[in-house]
Amino acid sequence: MTTGSDQRRGPTRRQMLRVAAACSGASALAGCAAINPLSATPPQLYTLSPKSTFDPNLPTVNWQLLIEAPVAAAGLASARIALRQSPMTLDYYAEVAWTDRAPLMVQTLLVESFENAGRIVSVGRESIGLRADFVLKTELREFQVERFDVPIETPRVRINAKLVRIPDREIIASQNFEMVYAAGSSNFDAVILAFDEALGTVLRDLVEWTLVAGESDWRVRPRPAS
Repeated sequence: MTTGSDQRRGPTRRQMLRVAAACSGASALAGCAAINPLSATPPQLYTLSPKSTFDPNLPTVNWQLLIEAPVAAAGLASARIALRQSPMTLDYYAEVAWTDRAPLMVQTLLVESFENAGRIVSVGRESIGLRADFVLKTELREFQVERFDVPIETPRVRINAKLVRIPDREIIASQNFEMVYAAGSSNFDAVILAFDEALGTVLRDLVEWTLVAGESDWRVRPRPAS
């Protein structure tokens, strides 16, 4: 489990997570209706941070990687911050939102995390048209705060990843990555920090797995005769 000890450059971790002024836990947790776009008061916006610390023994690779936007169920493919109060329901916090739809935010954080690792020659979103040796396909299966099995808000993140070799489009590796992290209190800032810890663990594990799996395949891949 990651801790808050990861070092960041520039703004502090709390400044990165919070985009605007403080949002009281009472107002954020009181309502679970969808954010009303016609409300006179705009929602408080939040974002999460990319991972910046990794296993020092990771391989340095010479291949290029494209990262597709994660697919997600309609309930999670939203800028609204999801709250599950029972195993069979999905609600949303009132008056707060992510800075982008959750799959696009996670895609951006994945790209930045690979760049922060400093072990890959080139990585980018699929939309930029980069020539790639591998494509990372992901599915965002859990991306919500849960409040039914434990008495405290507990963010859960689960991503299924498939690493696809280009140009033959063969899946060379597949793995699930999941983390839950209980918030230190019901204050919404603490909930967001716990969400960042949960996602940070998944991002770290996913980046490291991709580099190792891709490099293993790259080393045995036939090369064209010169």
